[in-house]
Amino acid sequence: MNELKYKLTLYLILLFSAFSLLTAYFIQYVLGHQPCNLCLIERIPYALTIILISICFYFKKFEKFFLLTLSIIFLFLSLISFYHFGIEQGFIKESLVCDLNNQSTTLNKEELLKELKKKTVSCKDVTFELFGLSLATINTLISFILSVILFKIYFNYEKN
Repeated sequence: MNELKYKLTLYLILLFSAFSLLTAYFIQYVLGHQPCNLCLIERIPYALTIILISICFYFKKFEKFFLLTLSIIFLFLSLISFYHFGIEQGFIKESLVCDLNNQSTTLNKEELLKELKKKTVSCKDVTFELFGLSLATINTLISFILSVILFKIYFNYEKN
């Protein structure tokens, strides 16, 4: 893979990450679908990717380090997304990560009633689908493919 293909691949991953975040916020704020805690956690690697690729274009000396870091980030994201997919499908039990916002320390009944009226989204509830697939399913597939592409670029980096 020559320098131009390498840069183009990073630009495409940068654009895809920005598109993914904008789409997630659009689905949340414009379409009104509340994300669960795992959905919110799955956004973090995309933000990190945008930051790291931007830094990578500035500091060309450490490209190989950034490639390895991005590869690990997307591998980690695919594992988190697969875990989320497993919870949605029911073959993995919901964990405490899905219940982080629901830990209440209120003692009076008015505050308790307010908290009970708040709608909380479970990690096993699929509130938005695209082509019949949940966003966690799509995220699992895409992040795994991106991690494979980035690992391939990383291992072929010295051949350039």
